[in-house]
Amino acid sequence: MRIDILTILPKLLEGPFSESIMKRAQEKGLLELYIHNIRDYSKNKHKKVDDEQYGGGAGMVMTIQPIADLIEKLTHERDYDEIIFMTPDGEILEQKTCNELSTKKNIIILCGHYKGIDERIREHLITKEISIGSYVLTGGELAACVLVDSIVRLIPGVLNDETSALTDSFQDNLLSPPVYTRPAEYNGWKVPNVLLSGNFKKIDEWREQKALERTKKRRPDLLK
Repeated sequence: MRIDILTILPKLLEGPFSESIMKRAQEKGLLELYIHNIRDYSKNKHKKVDDEQYGGGAGMVMTIQPIADLIEKLTHERDYDEIIFMTPDGEILEQKTCNELSTKKNIIILCGHYKGIDERIREHLITKEISIGSYVLTGGELAACVLVDSIVRLIPGVLNDETSALTDSFQDNLLSPPVYTRPAEYNGWKVPNVLLSGNFKKIDEWREQKALERTKKRRPDLLK
């Protein structure tokens, strides 16, 4: 998979993408990740990428020219499955979207700033708009990190145990059941006997029941 991220704060993305799963995916050749500084494509002599709103109002707006030129350059070089804009008013990110995007070959992710981007970019260039929650961040970079991590971990070969992702919360519209590890008892706190029984049929049944109970209690909306 290839992911191109468009941003005005490239250094903000360097840390998250050089650690853990992101680093492993790139080292294995499963992920090509490119970070593009939008300012490099501005034709303004001061590399300005924002301007005042038409009609007045507080806050600046990201201008069309540098974003459009950068997207045009990339799309001339290869075909992209999605051009995604990270925005608070996009569709809320859910596991099914992550699953779908993990099967794609080439993706562009645009990180907004200020009051947002000129609406004409959204109308004519963006194919998908995603929000990671009903709140506002300073920019789209952190949201892009969340999206990329949620996608890349699903690519076969990225996780050491590929079946792990299949049992994560939300994969089957249920939260994950409780998990335990050694020791079997600590300060009088014991691991449920069924998990020590070696009876995998009963263990599976216990996990299904606990997942259902946890979902009913914490996220009943998932069961609708």
